[in-house]
Amino acid sequence: MRGYKKPTVSIIGASGYSGAELTKLILGHPSVKLEKLFAFSQAGKTVADLYPATGCDMVYEQYDGEEHSDIYFLALPHGEALSIVPGLVSSGKTVIDLSGDFRLKNHEEHLRYYGRDKSPDDVMPYALPELFHEEIRASKAVSNPGCYATSIILGLAPLVKKPLGGAGLERVACTAISGISGAGRTAKTELSFAEMSGNIRAYKVGKHQHTPEIMQALGTDTMDPSFGFTFTPMIAPLVRGIYTVMNIQLEKHLAVSQIREHFRDFYRSAPFVRVRETMTEVRHVAHTNFCDVHVAESSPDGSAVIVTTIDNLVKGAAGQAVQNMNIMLGYDETLGLL
Repeated sequence: MRGYKKPTVSIIGASGYSGAELTKLILGHPSVKLEKLFAFSQAGKTVADLYPATGCDMVYEQYDGEEHSDIYFLALPHGEALSIVPGLVSSGKTVIDLSGDFRLKNHEEHLRYYGRDKSPDDVMPYALPELFHEEIRASKAVSNPGCYATSIILGLAPLVKKPLGGAGLERVACTAISGISGAGRTAKTELSFAEMSGNIRAYKVGKHQHTPEIMQALGTDTMDPSFGFTFTPMIAPLVRGIYTVMNIQLEKHLAVSQIREHFRDFYRSAPFVRVRETMTEVRHVAHTNFCDVHVAESSPDGSAVIVTTIDNLVKGAAGQAVQNMNIMLGYDETLGLL
């Protein structure tokens, strides 16, 4: 369109894995322009210095607090966005924060799971497009969901938000395996090749910080939950991907075909959720913004098994952030993501 000026984008925390994925997606997006990349320890280097495959010669800069762009993505460690986002919001910028700083409404839960205090006012709309599309569309600043949370919520939401045939959800035992990139780019001995090759381990069992946002998105909380929930996160020698297996207990038996059709109906207008007939695998979703869901089994006692897969860096972080930007700007939500 003649005379049309593309909205400009800055990424704060652009040198980490999620920031690098965002950089690639924004560079390839047809309706926005990447203007600034901010990093801290990597300031002065180019994108190609850290990620040669991009061929991008943009230089990482120190964030100076000046407001250069129309849209800001923040891909910072938890706690760091709290001092930056309020100024951007008050200036009317479009803001998508990828940290956990603004996700939780319950101040006590935030303190318990993140180990740091914040103002009760530091809350933004929780931006999971498949559940909160209209709220995202009406917002100028949103909090992007966590990766584990995305994979688990999308595997449970149809049974919680719209119970089928009176078969409410009683209990969930969830095991989710993540690729090593989910831990970030900082060097850590326990994540080195020698420690992780041929290895797999659980961590933060019962206390992972994504637990309260899962419960919040499903209409309950960890303080007085409406269904039993246990979550065992695991890390495996994959670069990317999350593989989630949910053993659930319903109030009564539903056939696999009933559950599967219910999921298809629930996600009928969700372009990035695919309900699969056959078992899903990490390689089916790697480097995409899709979440694949497979209803694997149901038993006469009301138990069932649901499996989901996502790419933790795309649907679990950068891709979902771009999906949210598209919705906030009034674009087709798939723009630049297919």
